[in-house]
Amino acid sequence: MVDLTRDTASHLVAELRAGRLSSRELLDAQLVQFERWNPAVNAVVATNIERARAEAVAADEAFVRGGPTGLLHGLPMTIKDSFETEGIVTTSGALELRDHMPARDADPVGRLRAAGAIVFGKTNVPLYAGDWQTYNEVHGRTNNPWDTDRVPGGSSGGAAAAVATGISPLELGSDIGGSIRVPAHCCGVFGHKPTQGLVPDRGHIPGPSGTIAPPDLGVSGPLGRSVDDLAMAMEVLLSAGMRDAPGTLPAPRRHAADRPRVVVYLDDALCPLGSEVRRVLEAAVAAFAAAGAQLVEASVPPMSDTHRLYQRLLTAVTSAGLPTHVIDEMARIAVDPGHPFHAQAADYGLSHRDWLVADEGRHHLRARWSSDVFAVADVVLAPIAPVPAFVHDSDKPFGMRTIDVDGTPCDYDQVMLPWAGFATLPGLPATAVPVGRTAGGLPVGVQVIGPRWGDLTCLAAARLLERATGGFVPPPWTPAVST
Repeated sequence: MVDLTRDTASHLVAELRAGRLSSRELLDAQLVQFERWNPAVNAVVATNIERARAEAVAADEAFVRGGPTGLLHGLPMTIKDSFETEGIVTTSGALELRDHMPARDADPVGRLRAAGAIVFGKTNVPLYAGDWQTYNEVHGRTNNPWDTDRVPGGSSGGAAAAVATGISPLELGSDIGGSIRVPAHCCGVFGHKPTQGLVPDRGHIPGPSGTIAPPDLGVSGPLGRSVDDLAMAMEVLLSAGMRDAPGTLPAPRRHAADRPRVVVYLDDALCPLGSEVRRVLEAAVAAFAAAGAQLVEASVPPMSDTHRLYQRLLTAVTSAGLPTHVIDEMARIAVDPGHPFHAQAADYGLSHRDWLVADEGRHHLRARWSSDVFAVADVVLAPIAPVPAFVHDSDKPFGMRTIDVDGTPCDYDQVMLPWAGFATLPGLPATAVPVGRTAGGLPVGVQVIGPRWGDLTCLAAARLLERATGGFVPPPWTPAVST
């Protein structure tokens, strides 16, 4: 019997390969979790169970025949609803896409299926993956399985909730503003934001359906219940053909798995931590050091030097898919110095020259990380967000929201975005690891940031941190099953 309250995808794959578990049995078990949990959390918003059952039968028959099989052969899983998925409606939370049935899979989805994964459902997202809470007019709101009054994070909120509840053992998410890492932090699961350019993105919405150019800043990567899950998925997803990518990923740095050199960066004046998150992260640092991590000092580029640059490039890439009337409105605001969003609005009409200047600034930042940080350290340990999962707040417009940080209401965007951009702007890999819980019982995660193309170093160090802090813990309750 499998225990989907705790079993990892890597363990389930081993059981399938050993013949101790059939794909049909595993799919049935996951559908029980779906029926139990989904009414409470609304994580999975579209399914094709008939097709999944047929694929599970075929997977079991292939095992019996003994022919070659992929790394994920027979593993049922779900996919974030930002990725086009042949045979299952893909909306990205948008009413205009509520009937969009893609003719082909997004590239990373295709890689998962080619490795034998069985996609039985899609998980909820905010509208066009643009929020740190997960709700939209098509599929409604997704709730955090630890506390349904709170958000699961976003934009891969449905993905993280599905993994946390055992509906799905593995997920495909995307991240441009923390959209893998924040949901992993909020729901107590693992996630990996790959080096920018490592995993192909064609078929992700946004950009608009049909986009084939790789996006700036954004990446696709896995969520799971262990570092081994992430490593297994990355082996399937990584590409040797993306822009600037090496032919093969460098091996983990020497001693990354047992004695990694770690810079701890928990303090930045631009985005200070709440006391509960700080307490959990400081305990995790102590456990990491006791397990063998070597704490070292390095000159980490502060967010005050880089956050405005991140906002500029982020706005530029997200503006590409917006309708003309929105861009025209941003142009009007950009020439109104009294408007509160005056500075940000100008970025929606960024000239190519100004974008090139910003891009040059990004490359200088990458050089600083390489020479000042990763010349002396293997990884950097940093927060994912200053607060744990917060209470749903979707009634107010995005720019009017606040989040309480130790009793002080702070700007929504200023609380949730800076730590996400810390690794995103320089294009660095970052592994989200759950490391403890607040006094109120909410999960807290940390990001293990590595050098560019150092994904395997991130994962190796994160595996040691996982052992030191205990790894995945399921939500402490189970919904009653209606009869």
